Amino acid sequence: MNRLDSDRPKVLVVDDHPASRMTAVALLSVEGYDVLEAESGPDALESVLSGNPDLILLDVMMPGMDGFEVCRWLKQDEQTRLTPVVFVTALDDRRARLKGIEAGGDDFLTKPFDQLELSARVKSLIRQKRLNEDLDHAEQVLFSIARTVESRDPNTGDHCERLVKLGKAFGEFLGLSRTEIRDLMWGGYLHDIGKVGIPDAILLKPGKFTPEEWKIMQQHVLIGEKICQPLRTMRGVIPIIRCHHERWDGTGYPDGLAGDQIPFLAQVFQVIDIYDALTSERPYKKAFTPEEALTILEEETAKGWRNPDLVQKFKEFIQISEMRCSELPRDVEKLPQAV
Repeated sequence: MNRLDSDRPKVLVVDDHPASRMTAVALLSVEGYDVLEAESGPDALESVLSGNPDLILLDVMMPGMDGFEVCRWLKQDEQTRLTPVVFVTALDDRRARLKGIEAGGDDFLTKPFDQLELSARVKSLIRQKRLNEDLDHAEQVLFSIARTVESRDPNTGDHCERLVKLGKAFGEFLGLSRTEIRDLMWGGYLHDIGKVGIPDAILLKPGKFTPEEWKIMQQHVLIGEKICQPLRTMRGVIPIIRCHHERWDGTGYPDGLAGDQIPFLAQVFQVIDIYDALTSERPYKKAFTPEEALTILEEETAKGWRNPDLVQKFKEFIQISEMRCSELPRDVEKLPQAV
């Protein structure tokens, strides 16, 4: 029996024609898979929720809810988005293949099935699915650690959540790519993950740090980098984690980078990070108004700490956002949006 690992992989076969369904079930059973069956789109969605298959073999043409609609539902759901969907199409049905790609399908097979092709494609996609699940789990562990770090300091409130929303809006305003905006949003959660390695006596100290304590505190960016470095998906986030305390004039840490030596996303992130800290109330300070916070950012820019062009763009972004919010009914809240 052909086994991928110690767990028997589970495949859901969805087809309204019993004969076609039985053929696929027989071929997959011989290969050592546990096989579930569904004869319609609604039955398929119910089977996915109850059976949690590793792969779905999905017929395109079914009455009522067709295969494309089933696939769209699955790919939009956080719980099932990683489950591979293999569409079963007629030979050379180019239109169906294009619709399948648009719906989020992962592969295509034609009837009648070739046993070797079916076996190879199913095995490959299930292996990839399990690798993706491991990667997704690792990312979730990092986000959980980041939330734990934030909860250690009750003074920050929902700082990370606000940074995620502000990063998305400002990134769109700047015209950043989808990947850059994602990295900026992830940076909102993970920028201070390295503080997990900083002792509470230092992290939560109410007064000023001694020079020795300050050196220890500065290590959090390097600790955070080491935590996230093993994951390839964190490549774009790591520069934010390491460099969000650098300064435009080279007086920041940990590397003393200056000007455009500082990664651009780290420059973007530090502006929104500072702005949120200024406009949020803390036990040791009041919440500044947006105007006051922008003034402080401009003062820091005059000292040489921030990128002047970027701060000017951020000022425009905040002013436009504030103007939009002022035009809304008072009981409606709206996040800053790109223009």
